[in-house]
Amino acid sequence: MQKTTTKLADGRELIYFDAAEGPTDRSSIDLRPLEATTALSEVRRDPVTGDHVTVAAHRQGRTYHPPADECPLCPSRDGRSSEIPASDYEVVVFENRFPSLALGAAAEVEPDATPLRELAAGVGRCEVVCFTAEHQASFADLSEGRARLVLDAWTDRTAELSALPGVEQVYCFENRGAEIGVTLAHSHGQIYAFPFVTPRTVKMTARAEEHRAATGRNLSEDLLAAELADPVRVVLRGEHWTAFVPFAARWPYEVHLYPNRRVADLTGLTEPERAEFPGIYLELLRRFDRLFDGAAPTPYIAAWHQAPARHRTELALHLELFTIRRTVGKLKFLAGVESGMDAFINDVSPESAARRLREVAT
Repeated sequence: MQKTTTKLADGRELIYFDAAEGPTDRSSIDLRPLEATTALSEVRRDPVTGDHVTVAAHRQGRTYHPPADECPLCPSRDGRSSEIPASDYEVVVFENRFPSLALGAAAEVEPDATPLRELAAGVGRCEVVCFTAEHQASFADLSEGRARLVLDAWTDRTAELSALPGVEQVYCFENRGAEIGVTLAHSHGQIYAFPFVTPRTVKMTARAEEHRAATGRNLSEDLLAAELADPVRVVLRGEHWTAFVPFAARWPYEVHLYPNRRVADLTGLTEPERAEFPGIYLELLRRFDRLFDGAAPTPYIAAWHQAPARHRTELALHLELFTIRRTVGKLKFLAGVESGMDAFINDVSPESAARRLREVAT
């Protein structure tokens, strides 16, 4: 892999990732007349739950469903400049122009430690990951080589962002489909470097610690062993990775993909584990697109769970892939029970979801 770092017109960092080891010309310059952005992000602490909530009002003006010929994630071609100065690319990562979190927030936001009004600057980093230069392609359309390059980019960014001062957790994810809320149709993902441990990870950590105290064993290892011992919910198994529908799945179709060997984050994967991942992950994505006969491409969220620096001994790297579509023409909305009380009700049994995901194998 070759990595080339450059700057956009407003000073944001952009990184090209190329599979070829030899030199690649990445000297194209961003000629747009951009002004430097101002980050006004705040992180407020909910005094009732203890959760952190990010307030980023400056994002209201971000790009929203542009036409295909004005896509900011396509390469710069035919006299039209985009976020990527090059006329073609393989995988690109750049700082988000409208970030929820930014390193510069510390200079703009005054912290407040008043009881019940705890507020801090939204210091962190938000990056965009472009998987392909092709506007119409999805992640499932990528070759295994390109998917491996994306994995290498995720790993590189995890290592670098984890080392930034104040960063507590690095989160790589992809939102796919307008139903999910995607505002740019071009295939891409995002990476957030949080200045706090996210609420879901806090809950997962507490459960893992309870399990360790009760059994002396690791929760993730026991969970994977239990699924393999009774594989009714196992969807796909390789030498190094296993995909299964969780026993208490929250979403209509939800798959968790674990390395068979527990590691804390992407940086801990071995070469054999990295080599096997693209084939298994692409197969899962293609099965998701075959779930609903005749329907539009399946909307989904793909979320990498990585152990924060303070919780590396118990939490395990894994990917959670799920869709809000429950059947053709029907979505799972987070309405009163889910949104109001955080109590999920699933319309599809995990066992039948796993069976359907096995049925649509390539």
